[in-house]
Amino acid sequence: MRKIAFGYSTRCNIQCEHCVAADDIPENLKMEFHQAREIIAELADSQVGGVSFTAGEPLIYLDEIAELVALCQGYGIYTRVVTNGFWAKTPELADSCIVKLKENGLSQLRMSYSRWHQKNIPRQNILNGAQSCEKNGVDYFISFVTDFSEQDDAVEQYLRDNSLKFFPEPIISAGRALSFAHLPIHTDYQANCCSMNPYLAPNLDMYACCDAGSHFTNTNFFHLGNLKDSSIEQLLQKSETNRLYNHIRNMGITAMASFAGFKAREIIQYRKCELCDKLFNSADMLGILQQEAQSGLNSWYR
Repeated sequence: MRKIAFGYSTRCNIQCEHCVAADDIPENLKMEFHQAREIIAELADSQVGGVSFTAGEPLIYLDEIAELVALCQGYGIYTRVVTNGFWAKTPELADSCIVKLKENGLSQLRMSYSRWHQKNIPRQNILNGAQSCEKNGVDYFISFVTDFSEQDDAVEQYLRDNSLKFFPEPIISAGRALSFAHLPIHTDYQANCCSMNPYLAPNLDMYACCDAGSHFTNTNFFHLGNLKDSSIEQLLQKSETNRLYNHIRNMGITAMASFAGFKAREIIQYRKCELCDKLFNSADMLGILQQEAQSGLNSWYR
C-alpha cells in the first residue's frame, strides 16, 4: 500500500532540542488549505492508502486537519495524526479534540513523548490524550523517543505505571539533534531494511524518506522533486523504481554498508539513519553505490 507523510506546516508551538523536523526551512511555512485538498484528491487518484499528518505540530490547525482527515476518509484513505499533545491539558480538552477527530474519521493518533518533549508539555497531557482515545474508541500509540540512556528510565516508567501503549523509538541524528554527542550502540547485526514512506513538505518538495532523508543536503539523494513541476504519480513512481531505494527496502542498509567496505564492528555502532547518512550523504560513496546498483549490489544477498 502506498503511504505518505503529509507535512501540512512546519510551525510548532514548542522547540525541542532533539527535533528531527527542524532545519533551514522557515518555521512558519504552511500549505494553502485549498492546495492541501487538491493534493489529497491527487493522492487518492494515485492509490495512496495511508496519510500521516506530521512535520510541525499539525493540531495547531485542528479545524483544517479535521477537514483534511474527513476528506481522506471519503476517499477511503487511512489517516494518522502525529502530535505533541499540547491540546490535552485537561481530560475535557482532550475529549474535545479527540471527539472532533474521530467524528471526521481519524484512523489513529500518534503522540510524541520524551524527556525533551516533556520539558515543554506536561506528561499529564499524554495521559489525558491516551485515556481520551481509549474512552472514545480511537486507536493510538505513544512514540517514546529515547537515546537509550538511564536518564530515560523514569520517563519510560511513567508510561508503564499508567498502562499506556507505547513503542520506544531511537532519536534520529538530524535537525537539532545533530548537536548531541554521538552515542555509539552495539547490537545484533540486523538487516535494517526501511519501508521509506515518502514525505511531502509544506513547500511541496517530496522526499523518498520521511525520517532523516530530507536533511541529506550534500547529495539530495532522497529528493524526488516538487509538485509544482511533477505530479504525485510521477514522484511516487520515481521513488518506487529507483534501484538504490529498492535495495534499501529489500536488502537493507547494513548489507549495503558491508558491500561498500564498512567493517562489521563499525556498522553496528550506528543507528539506521546515521548509517544511511554515511552511505548516501557522501557524494563519493553515493557514486560508488549508484554505479553498482544494477550489478554488484544485485548479487549481495544471502
